[in-house]
Amino acid sequence: MSRTKVLPIPVLGRHAVNAYLLLGSRPVIVDSGTPGSGRRIIDRITEYGVDPADVSLIVITHGHIDHFGSAAELHRLTGAPVAAHVADLGPYRGGRARAPYLPTGPMGRAMARRKELHVQAEPFEPDVLISAATSLEDFGVAGRVMPTPGHTAGSVSVLTDEGDLVAGDLVANSFMGLIPGRPANPPFHDDPVGNLASLQAMLDLDPTALHVGHGAPLRPDRVRRWARREHHRLARLEAAGRLTTRAEGRP
Repeated sequence: MSRTKVLPIPVLGRHAVNAYLLLGSRPVIVDSGTPGSGRRIIDRITEYGVDPADVSLIVITHGHIDHFGSAAELHRLTGAPVAAHVADLGPYRGGRARAPYLPTGPMGRAMARRKELHVQAEPFEPDVLISAATSLEDFGVAGRVMPTPGHTAGSVSVLTDEGDLVAGDLVANSFMGLIPGRPANPPFHDDPVGNLASLQAMLDLDPTALHVGHGAPLRPDRVRRWARREHHRLARLEAAGRLTTRAEGRP
């Protein structure tokens, strides 16, 4: 199978919200951006020389509106099946992320009030349900979809055989990508401790780069150093009883 290229598809700003195109022997799209982004994504993959009818699969990394918002539209435009994790079926079938969003810091608290995060997206039913590590070989990409719960219960990442990790919102660039190369939490996590465990599990697989939903690619060594600091920060919050997660019963 041919070497897989990972190509960014900026959906909002230069890197504020990203989808990705995986080019192997057949093309795969990862994430679909906000509602109404389908045509923009199609235009970009066409610029990369891909016929939309050749897309073999659309992988959705998790049930937040900026990642699944145009899944139904992309499905219609390409005819490709949509793959997503069974644990986020509620948002996909309802067209809304689980509420309330659980902020990771001041930016998340500010963003949680923005109406764009609470719009109704077009619902969809995944054609391929993910519940465990799943090979993409049948779809023309040398790689696997890996469950990485924590950001949401149904979060997944894609790891190519060459070591590129398309990481969704496991980690982000600081300030939604405004400070490239600096690892940070995205604005929200349902379960920060669980997400950090998933991130560490992916780092243990020695990825060569982390391609994230918000910002430019991140170097694994910088993410490892950040993850160690984040582990200590979360431990302090947990010890003080100040770490609330959806896993602890938040509605």
